[in-house]
Amino acid sequence: MNTTPVRKNLHRNLMALPGLAAAAGTALAVTDSMSTAISPVSNPIYFESALIQSEVRPIYMHHQIDDGFIGGNANLYALQLRWAVTERLAIIATKDGYIDLNPEAIPGADGWADVAAGVKYAVVKDEARALVITPGLTFEIPLGQEKVFQGNGDGLWNVFVSGMKGWGNLHLSGNAGFNVPNNTDEETANFHASLQLDYHLSRWFIPLVSFNSFTTLNAPDDSEFGAQGFDTEGFDLINFGSGSAKGITQAAVGVGFRSRVLESLDFGFAYEWGITETPDIFYQRATVDAIWRF
Repeated sequence: MNTTPVRKNLHRNLMALPGLAAAAGTALAVTDSMSTAISPVSNPIYFESALIQSEVRPIYMHHQIDDGFIGGNANLYALQLRWAVTERLAIIATKDGYIDLNPEAIPGADGWADVAAGVKYAVVKDEARALVITPGLTFEIPLGQEKVFQGNGDGLWNVFVSGMKGWGNLHLSGNAGFNVPNNTDEETANFHASLQLDYHLSRWFIPLVSFNSFTTLNAPDDSEFGAQGFDTEGFDLINFGSGSAKGITQAAVGVGFRSRVLESLDFGFAYEWGITETPDIFYQRATVDAIWRF
């Protein structure tokens, strides 16, 4: 019996195994990269995730204000909601909550924040390359209380695009957009940009670094802080309508982590500090959140 063809086929199949294993490993890595992708922790109002998912996200922020500005601190207690209508479309509620403001230079106050909601749609969702690109739009309704610097103007649009790219356990998330007020005499228009780099060491510890910036684009005339405005804006939570902040960029960098406590539950922490040289509202901030996906 001639066994040469059998041996040749067996040899050919054995030689193909490393290639098949490599292909399987690559596919597994890509799948893992998508499944281990996380949402940003810092700048929760404007650093919108590119991921489309239904979730409830309670947030606490403790913000230290620069002593060169007005000093003191502010606390925010908020709840974000997102509903994935389809695999690509989500309705999002990004801003609400209660502000406890404790400055040193002016009297303290507490009250409700403005409310913002909108939609986002993943125009690119390529699981084979672990790539998601998601533009979106939100509108901020001035329902908050003026004593905590909310409720001014006639509403604010946020037009943005978010992206996420994975390389195995490494992920890069980004967001850029424009805040466009309906009344530019009362509030400032801003360009905002954010980045987060994270690495999935384990489900319990996913370290991250972040960068967030806001650039003020106009000088309001009729706001409370128009003619004699601060040389800074309110970063993400507050829009002073500061007439002296035009052209000024504020920025902060941060470190933190997420933990995937359950398949449907993430815990996050970030510590940030301002890197702008001029007196700024941003001295340092700690953000704690949880994300329950359903």
